[in-house]
Amino acid sequence: MVRLPDGLDPGPLPYVGAAPYGPLRGGETEGRRRMTLWLRHCLEGYAEAKDDLAGETTSRLSPYLHFGCLSPLELAALGAASEDFVRRLCWRDFHHQVTRAFPAIRRRDYRPRRGRRWTDDKEAMEAWREGRTGLPIVDAAMRQLAAEGWLHDRARLIVAAYLTRCLGLDWRIGADHFAEHLLDADVAVNCGSWQWVAGTGNDTRPGRAFNPVRQAKRFDPDGDYVRRHVPELAHLPRSLIHEPWKVSAVRDYPSPITLSWERADQAIRED
Repeated sequence: MVRLPDGLDPGPLPYVGAAPYGPLRGGETEGRRRMTLWLRHCLEGYAEAKDDLAGETTSRLSPYLHFGCLSPLELAALGAASEDFVRRLCWRDFHHQVTRAFPAIRRRDYRPRRGRRWTDDKEAMEAWREGRTGLPIVDAAMRQLAAEGWLHDRARLIVAAYLTRCLGLDWRIGADHFAEHLLDADVAVNCGSWQWVAGTGNDTRPGRAFNPVRQAKRFDPDGDYVRRHVPELAHLPRSLIHEPWKVSAVRDYPSPITLSWERADQAIRED
């Protein structure tokens, strides 16, 4: 129990409006309950379903790992039947090893790129933060982040690539925003992953790019993820849900602030 000074009213606990999922409960007991259920019902099909943005097949155990409620070693042993799942845990450990060797990973480029100049477009930055970029897959992810404090790994990659590669904004802006909102905001994993996407981290192919619309069509083919988090687009058919600018106008939804991703098709690797 936390005792507050006399006269200080903490007010009611905030409710995370993330229906139908609700707020994530903390603690080891809840973490182990979720771990047991996920291993029993979802591990077997993880390799095939891990990138389905609309599905609820990922473990969502990262907050429990971050706060020490679960052991990554135990989880790796219990999930050994899925090489893909264990690989995700290995990436987590890898980022911690890198941070041990490079403690400045939160503020400095691990591998500085000569000639790299970040833009200073504050309007674009705010549009990205608020989920008002006009690119449905990006806006859906950013709104989910604000509502739930969590994001699918694929969604994190898409919004990070869009911020750094399409808008040309500094990866630190994105890492700081994630750190403010994510329940699993681990410095090593968060900043290590952002630097990987931005081309300043541990990546032998720093020039790789991700086309967000292509990613959306592949990993949210029916648009269910977008419809869930961007209700003003819910009426659009599958053929237009990821490219609403192809219709004359969509009420209460902005036009895309950039289409530079159309020239970002080179060196794409779909992990």
